[in-house]
Order: sequence, then structure tokens, then C-alpha cells
Amino acid sequence: MIPSSTDLKYFMEISQTQNVSRAAERLGISQPSLSLAIRRMEQAVGAPLLIRSKRGVTMTQAGKQLLAQAKRFLQTWEEVRGAALSSMEEVQGAYTLGCHASIGLHALHGIIPALMAAHPRLNLTLRHDLSRKITEDVISMRADIGIVVNPVQHPDLVILPLCKDKFTLWRSARKMRTEGVLICDPDLMQSQSLMKKLGREGIKINRILTSGNLEVIADLTAHGAGYGLLPAQVAMRARCKLVRVPEAPVFYDDHCLIFRVENRSVKSIQAIHKAIKRFFSGG
Repeated sequence: MIPSSTDLKYFMEISQTQNVSRAAERLGISQPSLSLAIRRMEQAVGAPLLIRSKRGVTMTQAGKQLLAQAKRFLQTWEEVRGAALSSMEEVQGAYTLGCHASIGLHALHGIIPALMAAHPRLNLTLRHDLSRKITEDVISMRADIGIVVNPVQHPDLVILPLCKDKFTLWRSARKMRTEGVLICDPDLMQSQSLMKKLGREGIKINRILTSGNLEVIADLTAHGAGYGLLPAQVAMRARCKLVRVPEAPVFYDDHCLIFRVENRSVKSIQAIHKAIKRFFSGG
């Protein structure tokens, strides 16, 4: 057990007054409360700290050694406490922002440069993964804030909507070089849902080509390698024009910003949130 800073301050007051009653009076607490604090200190150290007598108290050897380090400990604690409080009151410190790589390519260029320029003491680490994994990272505090798609409600999360997107089937505007080939990321919930519906819409699929990179899927689709299952934001960025397959089913995505509830008042989180919201609202 590590002694609290309050108990250390009580111990230091006793060392100055050399009298428990007088120390309790100066601290504005009862003598039993002060005696209890000293017992907690002795339990934490594992040795007696004071010798009580009618004339007052004197320090044991362990007490003298503790007193020599207590001021340094409290100074360090105040510095650590000040740094922790400043993160609540100033835009500074290190934070991790998570999002799918495709969302990053769509949005981060419109968010990060201005954010970093406006806040020189803010340091960001970017993490890219599937939205459900980014959500897990924010819940488990491996990431501080995330831009995710279709997050599941969780009591520890603040979830703020940013925009909507359409996940559907696309093809090249040019002649298809192969027929019956579907190109997709099978790990995405959207792909799994739409693949079950394609056959019912009369879209014939003979082979499936998988990739974990939506930009690669878009590029292959644009060059006629097959049909691509893609969000509209990614399809619109393809180097060659893609067109929606009109009869294909659509999965509607909700892009959201997430962070933990207790970070709602952290100034850096507020600044990141503001920059992200400004981009997605077109501000």
C-alpha cells in the first residue's frame, strides 16, 4: 500500500510540532483521525515511525528516513497532479486517434494539419483497424478517440453522429474484363450482409476475390477486374470512374465519433472533436 499525499502531509506536520494534539489542531482535524493516519503510514512502511511520550513525539530511524524523502515525494506528486489537471484544462499531451484506413484517407488530411498547427503541444498517434476493433480500443483505453462506422451502443462511450454513407456494389464505367467476380473485404459486416442479398437480386457471382484494403478493391474494380463492394466515399476516390450497380442492395452506414464518457471535459478531446466535426459538416 502506498501512503496518500494527505497522510504524508499529516506526518510532516507532526514532525514539525513534535506533538500529536498540536498537529491535529493546526491541521483542523481530530486527534483520533490524525492517529489513524499515522497508523496507516506505519502499515505502509512496515515499521514504527514515531515514539510517543508525555513530552511529545520523536522520530524513529524509519521515521527520520521517511521524513527526508517526504518533501521530494510531495513535490513530485504536485508536479504529476499538475500535469494531470492541465490535460483537463489545456490542449496538450499525447492522444491516440483510431479509424479505418479508408476513413483516414477520406478525412484526416482535412483534420490533422489545422489541428496540429493550432495546438503545438498536442501530440497524436494514429491507429488504423476495423471500426469494431477501434471501438474496442476506445472502450479498453488503448485509444482515446475514434472515427468509426456503425458503433454498438456502450455505457462507457459517448457516440456522436458525423455523416452517413452508402455501402453497395460498384463496377467500372468502362467495359468489364471479367464477369461474375466479386471483390470485397469479407471481414466487414457490410460485405457479409450484402453478399447474402446479391443472389436474390439476380446478380450472378461465380468467384470471390478478397482484400482487406478498400482502396485496392476500388482500383481493381475500376480496371474491370470484377464487381466491388465499397462505400460511396471510397468509390468516389477511385482513379478511374466507378458506377453503382442500380439493382444492387444498399447497406447504409453511420459514421460516428466516439470517446469515453469521462473524457467529455478533457480540453484536448474537445479540440479533436471540434476539428473532426468541422470537417464532416463541411465547415
